[in-house]
Amino acid sequence: MLATERADPRYAGIEDLSTLDLARTMNEADASVSAAVAAVLPDVAAAIDAVADRLAKGGRLRYVGAGTAGRMAVMDAAECPPTFSTDPDLIKAVIAGGKAAEGGAVEGTEDDAAAGEAAMADDGIGPADAVVGLAASGRTPFVVAAVREARRRGALTVGLSCNTGTVLSEAAEHRIEVEVGPEVVAGSTRLKSGTAQKFVLNMISTISMVRLGRVYRNYMVDMKVANQKLAARAVRMIREITGAGPDEAEAALAASGNRVKTAVVMLELGVGAADAEARLERADGRLSGALAA
Repeated sequence: MLATERADPRYAGIEDLSTLDLARTMNEADASVSAAVAAVLPDVAAAIDAVADRLAKGGRLRYVGAGTAGRMAVMDAAECPPTFSTDPDLIKAVIAGGKAAEGGAVEGTEDDAAAGEAAMADDGIGPADAVVGLAASGRTPFVVAAVREARRRGALTVGLSCNTGTVLSEAAEHRIEVEVGPEVVAGSTRLKSGTAQKFVLNMISTISMVRLGRVYRNYMVDMKVANQKLAARAVRMIREITGAGPDEAEAALAASGNRVKTAVVMLELGVGAADAEARLERADGRLSGALAA
């Protein structure tokens, strides 16, 4: 039996625990996830380097999942455009059952291997792209079939599961097997398994964006300024990077068209918005490169 499906005897009496003790039990279980992820960080890093290389050369990243794993993928992909100003098509999630499955279960779709293959064909997945398949069990037919088809098409493939020696790992070029063990509620992989998958997805998307120059120091300088909170954050970033005063930073942000990197180059090099944009373009969008040129 898969480790993620086993019933752990330590949790056999949870219905008799007080709410506080049960919360402590779940918290202790969740605390073990970080160590499980730490144990496979070399595999995670190797996969990220390969993904970032595809993206740097103009490829796309696709997450493929079903159920909880699919919804984790949707969440991570959806945050990339506002955080890093990526094109919405650069990083997307493919979930078994489509849009209807994003908000709830669509029964039977995770078993449809043909749909997984078709999803890769419909999206035109090819050698330039990277596909990350997520399945806590490591055997979800929709996901495994999608990864196999993506690999057949020449795409980089990664299998992320929470068991070892899985079919998904065999199907993918890169394997990430995070051994979280049995869940507090047996088989409920939205718990530790879901947390582990989100941990790894955070790393894949964030570190890839760092490698692509969409982060400067530890600032999200490609962030979209879409509301008052983000406008205040943008001004704060500009001030902290350049040492400018609040009025100067606000004026530069406005003159840049709400583009943080452009505003920073304007202030640091004493140039106008058009010149700053040109310098960033020559530096492939990397703020460090534009400032050094």
